[in-house]
This record gives sequence, structure tokens and C-alpha cells, in this order.
Amino acid sequence: MRSAFALIFALALLSAARAQIPPGPAELRSYVGLHAAAAKGDAAGIERLIAAGAKPDTRDPHDRTPLHVAAHLRHHAAARTLLRLGANPNALDAQRYDIVTIAAVNDDVAMLKVALDGGANAGAITSPYDGTALIAAAHLGHAEVVRVLIAAKAPLDHVNNLGWTALIESIVLGNGGKNHTDTLAALVAAGANVNLADRQGVTPLGLARQRGFGEMARILEAAGGK
Repeated sequence: MRSAFALIFALALLSAARAQIPPGPAELRSYVGLHAAAAKGDAAGIERLIAAGAKPDTRDPHDRTPLHVAAHLRHHAAARTLLRLGANPNALDAQRYDIVTIAAVNDDVAMLKVALDGGANAGAITSPYDGTALIAAAHLGHAEVVRVLIAAKAPLDHVNNLGWTALIESIVLGNGGKNHTDTLAALVAAGANVNLADRQGVTPLGLARQRGFGEMARILEAAGGK
């Protein structure tokens, strides 16, 4: 069991090291044009710039579009304006993150709804982990984001390149508290496969028991977990 926990800890550190990179202070100071307007949340400025010929999907050195910047900085009106004026809702940055996954990680339900209303794909394969926004949200215990993504038909049982589903990540990268338990409960209620095991052959129920997450284990048992 120790080796399993050591693996989980190592993968959690890897996940943190390869997380999304929002624009930093130096980048924000360097922005011009649409990136600058998006960083300020200046929807009217975005309108003027695109009307004057600015391309909505221009890229910064990290391959972020203005829409990525607006999503990172929680500027909902700016994101909505960019989408209305032709920005690609499914564009990926240099780390293969889209605005749906950015919103999911930020626990920004309002931005997530802007993205989905603007044509973003709830089931896109994103990130260096070949994951989904649902997996990212489950990892962090963002239960309301998970519920919104489930309603948008995000794939429940996608397996990322760590060998984990959203259900598994809610256990192995969670803390067993209310947020992660609510996340697991939402996934189970939606029909996630409660017996889809990890690469070591351990089922979600086995993982919950290993970590001492009693309420999670009870939910999984009631749903037929073995």
C-alpha cells in the first residue's frame, strides 16, 4: 500500500508541476491589442479592435489567444464578446488547455457556461495528460463545475494517460472531504463506471477504502462497486 500511495503522491506533484500557466505580471505588462483588452476585461475595446481588423485568435508566446487570457482572468463579458465576434471556443494553448478546462480548474461556473454557450466542447481531450475538463474538475473537487459538465454530456469514463477517470481522480487526488465526496456522488449518479479500475487493477471502491474515505466507499458500494 505504501508504494501505491507513493505513486499517487508523485503523480500529484507531477500534476501540479504541469498545471495551467496563466499570464504572469510581465506578460500582462507586455500585452498589446486584443490580448491587452482581454486582460483588462475591456469588452468595448475588443469590439473596436476586431471591427478595425484585429484577428480574434492571435497568439501570445504561450500560444494563448485573447479568449484564453479572458478565461484565466475571469473576464466573462470580454470572453462572451470574443466568442460572439468569432474567437475559436476550442483553441488550445501551448500546454493543450482550452477555455473549458481553464474555467473548470478555476472553479468558474459562470465562465464555463459562457464557454459552453459559445460552442466550446465539454468533452475535448486537453492538457499534457490527455484528460478532460471533467477530470480536472473532479481532481479539484469542483462539484458544481462537475455537474455542469455532466449536463453538457462530458464523457464520464474517459481515461487519461495516468490511467485515471474523473471518478478515480476524485478519490486519489482528493481529500475525502465534502467537495470531493459531492463530486464523486454526482459522477456516480450520472452513471460513471464504478468498477473501472486503475492501471494496478484497483477499483474506485478499493482506492476509497485504501485512503480511509468511508463516505465515498459507502456511495460506491451502494452503486454496485466491488
